[in-house]
Amino acid sequence: MQQRSSKRRSFAGKPATAPSGDPLDRAIGLLARRAHSQWELRRKLRMKGFGAEAVDAAMMRLIELGYLDDSAFAKGLVQRRGALRGPRALSAELAAKGVDRADADAAVAGFDVEAQLASATRIAERLYGRKAGMGYREMLDSVGAKLLRRGFPSPVVRQACRTVLSGAAQPPED
Repeated sequence: MQQRSSKRRSFAGKPATAPSGDPLDRAIGLLARRAHSQWELRRKLRMKGFGAEAVDAAMMRLIELGYLDDSAFAKGLVQRRGALRGPRALSAELAAKGVDRADADAAVAGFDVEAQLASATRIAERLYGRKAGMGYREMLDSVGAKLLRRGFPSPVVRQACRTVLSGAAQPPED
């Protein structure tokens, strides 16, 4: 009969050990790579094996230092991803990252209709370029559906498709 080891094992089959280092140092390292919401960072530190009290203390210190701010995180995410996603998709992504509704709504509110239309039109131009020669109905069925899945509202999708079909989105030739 095989003898079982008394050591705990992690999911990867390696012996589970207490995390080395300070949770504050680990959190700063994670934040150096990219911005995180409070919920994301707390979850990652807990997954690394740090205790709840140590994680709470590290989180409070990061907030005091101004390194961790869900409102700023939400605004930054909307600015970065607004070129590829509409407000509905951005709101859903923020919710998935644990940003509270008020911060998410405030960040998405900064993504005005003109900016949404510009983003949707750029995406529609790219998608239409692959299937040139289609009419408005075909464009809505193909390109419009993709824009809707990316979280753009229907009026923005319709206007972006009209703009691309009319050729108004193309820069003037010299």
